[in-house]
Amino acid sequence: MTAAILVLVLVVMQYAQTYLGAGLAQNEFSTNQQFMATTGLQIDDVAWMMGRAQTIRYSSAYGELAVKPQILNYTMEVMYQGSSNWVLTNTFQTGIIAYNVPTKEYSLGNNYLHPISVTSNAFLQNGSTAPVAYVYSIQQTPMSDGNFARTVVVPTIRMMNTNVGSQNYTEFYLPLLVNGTSPGLSQSVTLVSQTVNQYVQSSVTQVRFNMTFPQAAGGFNSGFFPFKTTSVTVQVGSGASTSTVQLYTGVISVSIGLYS
Repeated sequence: MTAAILVLVLVVMQYAQTYLGAGLAQNEFSTNQQFMATTGLQIDDVAWMMGRAQTIRYSSAYGELAVKPQILNYTMEVMYQGSSNWVLTNTFQTGIIAYNVPTKEYSLGNNYLHPISVTSNAFLQNGSTAPVAYVYSIQQTPMSDGNFARTVVVPTIRMMNTNVGSQNYTEFYLPLLVNGTSPGLSQSVTLVSQTVNQYVQSSVTQVRFNMTFPQAAGGFNSGFFPFKTTSVTVQVGSGASTSTVQLYTGVISVSIGLYS
């Protein structure tokens, strides 16, 4: 009888520890969703001022932060006045930031997808307050880097439109994330603006942005990203005699655990 009771107590203790651990991991994951949303906002603050830096701290016992470089390709094509042909003008590559919790610690359920920062699932959004990063939680398994419940920050494109007399100006803003150093001295991410570049095209009637996935074989494919389409076409210069398209890119170095 004593042995049976002892076994029962051990089973109950093991169950309680498992349940408590899952609850703590869930609370931690929820808390760090807000941390990732803040990181997405800080990208916009850092990207357009060369040399600017920002460190954001987080706390986690179950998960870790990772920079995934060269995950997305963005291409820009334009159609000039008097032409019906698309001309490729620019190609860019960017990484993403991911907060990863192993599914053995906490699971959202396979194929789970939930937006955190915005409700629109377009990678190009219009307006001065439009975000330049999309933040969402996802679980997609298996993947080449492991099985994780993740919250992800993905660079997106902001569009702004201005008319000055008969001249139309359409501006696009795209942050590009590159891998910095990861010494692991603390639980933090540091964003540093490396360069800000401007690309100008004149006499444009349409602009098309396309998204492709160079690491699709590892699971970072169209199913991993929440966007409703991988191609967006924009009409520019409507009602204006001339139109100019300006594309700004801000290259940001992303370092994990840089400061203790």
